[in-house]
Amino acid sequence: MALAQRLNVAARGPADARTIVFVHGFGCGQDMWRHVAPEFERDHRVVLFDLPGSGEADASTYDTIRHGRLEGYRDDIIALLDELDLHAVVLVGHSVSAMIAVLVQIARPDLVERLVLVTPSARYLNDVDYVGGFGEADIDELLDLMSRNHLGWQDPLAALVAGSDSSAVKDELERVFCRTRPEIAAEFAAVTFRGDNRADLPHVSAPTLVLQSREDSVAPLTAGLYVKEAVPDCAFEILETRGHCPQLSVPHETAAAIRRYLDVSVNSRTA
Repeated sequence: MALAQRLNVAARGPADARTIVFVHGFGCGQDMWRHVAPEFERDHRVVLFDLPGSGEADASTYDTIRHGRLEGYRDDIIALLDELDLHAVVLVGHSVSAMIAVLVQIARPDLVERLVLVTPSARYLNDVDYVGGFGEADIDELLDLMSRNHLGWQDPLAALVAGSDSSAVKDELERVFCRTRPEIAAEFAAVTFRGDNRADLPHVSAPTLVLQSREDSVAPLTAGLYVKEAVPDCAFEILETRGHCPQLSVPHETAAAIRRYLDVSVNSRTA
């Protein structure tokens, strides 16, 4: 079975147009982009898929050892883009997949022309002179809850990710979290929240846009600004919303911000 089939790839829009690939975050699936991706189908080839262990991806795509590091997901995306014969794509990554997208671009710059990082964090844990948003005890408590209570972690995490203003987003996140196999959710959460990709950021060679929610308890403004300052050629825009999923809370504004950035990049390239 082809990798594209196993990862539930959906491709829409003109086959000969610029390609934009959307990558979802922890515990979700490609449906998280359903309000944003269609905005680009008129003049882009839009590609969506489910990460191994997530959404409707075939169960065989997930491997505990391989996906115990973000590099495992990086290699999956590289293999998928190669299989689809895609080059110079716009790679849009949300949350932890922002860092996966960074790793893809560094490893294979020929595959990625532009990066769009939606609510990124290079490290969720606070460090000396760095505010990631979480203390060590916070992460220990979350991971312990996920290992002890397979049905008890979804509600508090969904509330944290959604933000205080959107019960609809919170309810949706809780539903999708509940569909993720508990052992995979716990493993992916550990990889996500204990990761540190700060040293990777200066090696990004593609022009990059960071989209930051005004208020985000998961990836606060300090985390987004750190990414912006560390990536060599990086634009930065704040979306007026609360929560970690602007593609759900303010989808039209999110799509418009991506569109503005891409339009500017096209104009500057042809000038």
